Amino acid sequence: MTINEIQDEIIEEFCELDDWMDRYQLLIDLGEEQAPLPDSDKTDQNLIDGCQSRVWIACEEHDGRLDFRAESDALIVKGIVSLVIRVVNHQTPKDILDAKLYFIDKIGLTEHLSPTRSNGLLAMIKQVRMYALAFQAKLEENK
Repeated sequence: MTINEIQDEIIEEFCELDDWMDRYQLLIDLGEEQAPLPDSDKTDQNLIDGCQSRVWIACEEHDGRLDFRAESDALIVKGIVSLVIRVVNHQTPKDILDAKLYFIDKIGLTEHLSPTRSNGLLAMIKQVRMYALAFQAKLEENK
């Protein structure tokens, strides 16, 4: 699936829920479904600066596509990072760098997050893009 197809799928899932308490519960459920991050990935290098809670994002490249793993010690934030990872996981660095992550606004996430969580979300997206940029440069270097 493309990044936009995944985003559209997320928008559809969230738009089925009218009440924001139900949407928060969906975020919590998504976070709980996520596989725990191995302790070996919970390093300072993978820790996201700018998040009030602790969030780790790890990334590896396989056959030109990026595979992400993430975790947070806060339930809602864990759900938020799981959504971000769901959108970009197993995509090419170029596709990630070119993508506009419109699902965040479309599901109303920005207007329903506290300023600190919004900053954390921006920091997560920035880190994902930094991984994509680094792996894109590495892939071009190896051509």
